[in-house]
Amino acid sequence: MSFKNLIYSFREHTLLKMLSLNSIVIGIRLIVSVFIQNLLAETIGASGLSKVGQIRNLLGILTSTSSLGVFNGIVKYTSELKEDKGLLKKMFSTTFIFISVGVFLSALFLLLFSNEIATYLFGNTDYVFVIKLLSIVVPAIALNRVFSGVLNGLSAYKKYAKIEIFSYLLSSVLLVSFLLKFNLEGVLIAIALTPVLQLLVIVFVFGKTLRKYIKIDSLKLNSSYSRALLVFMIMSLVSTVLVNFIEIDLRTQISNRISEDEAGNWTAMLFLSKNYMVFSSGLFTLYVIPKFARIHDRGEFKNEVFHIYKTIMPLFGLGMILVYLFRNIIVDVIYPDFKYMEPLFKWQLLGDFIKLASLVVAHQFLAKKMLLSFVITEIISLGLFYGLSLFLVNDYGTEGIVMAHFYRYIIYFLMVLIIIWYSFKTKKD
Repeated sequence: MSFKNLIYSFREHTLLKMLSLNSIVIGIRLIVSVFIQNLLAETIGASGLSKVGQIRNLLGILTSTSSLGVFNGIVKYTSELKEDKGLLKKMFSTTFIFISVGVFLSALFLLLFSNEIATYLFGNTDYVFVIKLLSIVVPAIALNRVFSGVLNGLSAYKKYAKIEIFSYLLSSVLLVSFLLKFNLEGVLIAIALTPVLQLLVIVFVFGKTLRKYIKIDSLKLNSSYSRALLVFMIMSLVSTVLVNFIEIDLRTQISNRISEDEAGNWTAMLFLSKNYMVFSSGLFTLYVIPKFARIHDRGEFKNEVFHIYKTIMPLFGLGMILVYLFRNIIVDVIYPDFKYMEPLFKWQLLGDFIKLASLVVAHQFLAKKMLLSFVITEIISLGLFYGLSLFLVNDYGTEGIVMAHFYRYIIYFLMVLIIIWYSFKTKKD
């Protein structure tokens, strides 16, 4: 193939174009993240990093509850209905009723139980002010999810890349500024304020397109879309809320059973994992869900899955091998005092590789609203992770939790493959 043909092939390859842009975004994030994580590790230590992990998990829970989990529904219906402004108007009218309820209930819960939440997360009420601040920020969290859903549904990956870069850089500047001025308290405040910055960036970069697609005359529930969004709400609450709650509880268990510093080591490993796994998040929402939503044939589905695997898995695998080979350097550079992190890399990386492979296929559940299949596999998967973690931590310490992460995704992958193969088989019959 000539160089000219190679360039043409690349331009026509939507997935490769997304990956190339994603790689730029991730590269910038990783460079900035190395600096920030190192600064956090040296300034607030492992115990402080554990507290940062707790507030990030709470923010993850609020991301789902404040929007009532409608994100993937918005992605799906924006992708399918982008040419039908009338149906889009009905969908968004219903969506904003959903998020109004979610925002009110989430903010009220944070205000009423701020002391109890702070005690559960941090062991005392010293940081209760952060919980109260989050109750004010809740509307911004919900609007972020709605606007991001439109962005992903339209597969506007170039604007997605701009928003990711700008919002990450601005939130990083805010975090570093508050860290240097207010120490740990400043970090927690900066994390709580990040959704406001993200919302401002989305409106600035994507505002004109949002006004084009989100047009609402009045708020009115549409029965067909309310039922459809309810399915996505259940899916999101089962996955996002439960996984963040389990991480919070496991971090608390490590602090109580071993030490808060060990909880910080695991949190640092999770931060690294989430930094390179962000590579896949844009792929799923910008490409996989919209693509799977339009596929109804088993052969076409299988071809698309193999196409995704051939494109991303070798790149992802190579990246993970490099991370493992240079794990000691990574720890020395980013987390110089976190010497007990090194044994966690092997299990976390293996688990993440299988996780990516399984999530590609599992997004069929979201694309096709396979509620029962999604809920069953998620609950079994999370139950396995939590149960195995509590069992293995007794013999292997913190390493037992990342071992549980690996074992859990092997079983989850097999479950997903069997269920989706069976769903296509029964549909054909």
